[in-house]
Amino acid sequence: MFPVAGLGTRFLPATKSIPKEMLPIVDKPLIQYAVEEAQEAGITEFIFVTGRAKSAIEDHFDHSIELEQALIERGKTDVLASVRSLMMQPGQISYTRQQAPLGLGHAVWCARNHIADEPFAVLLADDIILARPGCLKQMVDVYEKIGGNLVAVEDVPREHTNRYGILDVVEDDGQLVRAQGLVEKPDPKDAPSTLSIIGRYILQPEVFRQLDAHEKGAGGEIQLTDAMARTIGDIPFHGLRFDGKRYDCGDRLGFLEANIAFSLDRDDLKDGVSKILANFTKKG
Repeated sequence: MFPVAGLGTRFLPATKSIPKEMLPIVDKPLIQYAVEEAQEAGITEFIFVTGRAKSAIEDHFDHSIELEQALIERGKTDVLASVRSLMMQPGQISYTRQQAPLGLGHAVWCARNHIADEPFAVLLADDIILARPGCLKQMVDVYEKIGGNLVAVEDVPREHTNRYGILDVVEDDGQLVRAQGLVEKPDPKDAPSTLSIIGRYILQPEVFRQLDAHEKGAGGEIQLTDAMARTIGDIPFHGLRFDGKRYDCGDRLGFLEANIAFSLDRDDLKDGVSKILANFTKKG
């Protein structure tokens, strides 16, 4: 599941007519990285929770007959293959709409009828992760051993705990942690730890029963963290410190950093980007 209904106000005016999930990291939009990460993890059904003015996302994962024909006529077979690689089998992609910005928990709840009674993954495209294997693949490998609810986590500075969902940890082996509770965006002085949830979740369908109540939490929104917390005790809850680097592309500096990191990770770009960075360093 990909909640992509947000307005992207931090990137205005760029996102006035373009979904923030379509902003490019090098030459691919954020949402494509998330979909490819899910595919690597073995997922074959994809649900997008959209909002108004998000049709560009639907178009991105559909055929563009005119473009494909033009590429054929010009003999650009490599580019044509990359465009066609986005296509999936009929029925693999579903779309549902979040009609009001009521929070991440509400966005997830909007997709309840598509999930039915199966475990599911949630990926937030704003969090792009440079990792091999991908973060979700690492999570699936662990989930197959322990089950329950599993989230990706990383340590953050204590002064930043009011930006994240924070785990109340009871066991920690350095990679896998077991939590007895969750707190959404606590003040630093009240945070039970500095271990934060980032935008990757594997959840049991029981979370929908908690979301059905539409209880509002931090910021007056329906928080997914609160719903997950209410399942602890009935469903095991773990956090995984993944092997990789996460970039917050909901933030302008994080977005710029991600572009640099992913460019330096590519053989066809790293030398040129290194030279550009070196020139800026000299000027500084």
